[in-house]
Amino acid sequence: MLDPKKLLNDFLGSQIPGAGGTVRERAGQAGQMAKDNPLATGAIAAVLLGTGVGRELTGSALKLGAAAAVGGLAYTAWKNYKEGRQVEQAGAPGQQGQPEVLPPPQGSEFDIEGDGQDGEFALALVRAMIAAARADGHIDEDERARITDKLAMSGIDEDEQSFIRAELAKPVDMDAIVGAAKTEAQRVELYTASRLAIEPKTRAERGYLDMLAGRLQLPDPLVDHIEATIAGATV
Repeated sequence: MLDPKKLLNDFLGSQIPGAGGTVRERAGQAGQMAKDNPLATGAIAAVLLGTGVGRELTGSALKLGAAAAVGGLAYTAWKNYKEGRQVEQAGAPGQQGQPEVLPPPQGSEFDIEGDGQDGEFALALVRAMIAAARADGHIDEDERARITDKLAMSGIDEDEQSFIRAELAKPVDMDAIVGAAKTEAQRVELYTASRLAIEPKTRAERGYLDMLAGRLQLPDPLVDHIEATIAGATV
């Protein structure tokens, strides 16, 4: 039986034999930082989906763990936006000399792994990351076959593999992705997860993220805060 929250965490840190150890190690390959990084941003997209990897989290974001880091980044950006802070302040160093990423308040809508959270939203975040990784349109039948081979060696269970294969095989359903976000917090988290999955370098990728932000009805200043928070907490 598929466990949505387990899938989300496995998606962000599964084992990929032959690809430099864990996904996070493969994504980093930058010494101890990569080894210690509990969320190598966009790692699964880089290794399984072959996209440009997102940037690795540093500082306080490292301590949060996989799903919590998504919620923490989203919460930090949202809080800065609501408090009227300047975007330039989002990446300002904390007391330890690195940008401060706040943990999502326990039990809040930003607490993705909280007991009160609907597991379906964890699936929505995985779907969103897969969709973002497909934004440049490079995944064809041959690429899906390669990904299937990687999944078979990944160490994640068959239910999780089946879910990912199914998502890759069907057209991206933007309506379903957007519709999964029922609250403002979930809309912010959905965009944050999508942005973490890729480092947009093409017009297609940037266009996809812009379209997603528009469909989620996120104000431009809030999107700017998300972008700045991710930039400030990553290398």
